[in-house]
Amino acid sequence: MSNLATVIAIVPRLPPAIDGVGDYALNLARQLRKDFNIQTHFIVGNSTWQGAAEIEGFTISQITDNSANILVNVLSNYHSSSPVLLHYVGYGYAKRGCPVWLVDGLQRWKGLYPKSNLVTMFHEISASGPPWTSAFWLSSLQKDLAAQLTKLSDRCITSKQLYANIITEISQGKHNQVAFLPVFSNIGEPDQLPSDLSERQQRLVIFGGVANRARVYNQSQRILDYVCQRLNIQEICDIGTPTGITPSFIGKVPILEIGEQPANKVSDILANSIAGFSDYNPDFLAKSTIFAAYCAYRLLPINAKGSVAIIDGIEAGKHYWVPDINRNDLGDQFNWQTIADNSFDWYQKHNLSRQSSIFVSYLLHGDLN
Repeated sequence: MSNLATVIAIVPRLPPAIDGVGDYALNLARQLRKDFNIQTHFIVGNSTWQGAAEIEGFTISQITDNSANILVNVLSNYHSSSPVLLHYVGYGYAKRGCPVWLVDGLQRWKGLYPKSNLVTMFHEISASGPPWTSAFWLSSLQKDLAAQLTKLSDRCITSKQLYANIITEISQGKHNQVAFLPVFSNIGEPDQLPSDLSERQQRLVIFGGVANRARVYNQSQRILDYVCQRLNIQEICDIGTPTGITPSFIGKVPILEIGEQPANKVSDILANSIAGFSDYNPDFLAKSTIFAAYCAYRLLPINAKGSVAIIDGIEAGKHYWVPDINRNDLGDQFNWQTIADNSFDWYQKHNLSRQSSIFVSYLLHGDLN
């Protein structure tokens, strides 16, 4: 039990908006309340968000105009001993990914309350893209804002080792040890699962946002067909906002397109399926809540692409299967149960309960000085 009463969490958006960072923040708030009796008050920083004044017993304030003054005023309503947890992703707080108002407001607040404790979870550092996109030209400003944030923050956390290294560099010596915590499942973590995949339905799940699932159908149908044949898949379950291009079959295997579903329904489906498929940049799997869900539910995670390096503790062939349609790679050496077990064990090292403990230690950091 903690004597810390309230955390002020700044987020871009919360449900009912579909927002991965908002889901992450809400799941973390639930766990902080469950494990440590810590209450969270949310400040929604996206002025276009539409939602209620509270969610699941957590109160919500909203920045109705992207103004540093308004942010300072809202933060000043709370006792300066209440730590602030910023969930940072530039595009969440400004259209072009450069929330100058947010950084300016936090700087002013820190000037007024120098002993206050600011912990920043960097979900992103800066965007990048081709030279004809605004992200390319604005990435310098985005990095400058991120650097300012690292210097304002008492502690920093992020989801990738690469990001942790960047934070160490741009903070110019302030943060020499930055925790990196791969994201947790936004669909919860099951209390019990069948001990063996053979006890589950021969079902494969394709889950996530429209863009990620559309990429599977646009680029990976041959691989998916190969997977279905090799694993004797009887049904593919497509979960999420309809893509508009989802086929009815992959080979002879029917696709059941069930649309958006509540978390408890998705949880039931994952717990009784054998595999989860994605076509994701393998260097960024630690940031994928979908990959996290596949691992948490002890499915066989399958990704259309693999990385030759071990990144964030994730190794192709050990923690996920990368099918090779040019050869039968389900010989004697292939054990899907072992890969499922390895991915599950990797996930448990940073599951939601463990992460909440780390966040609490950082949020309490100011009280320990």
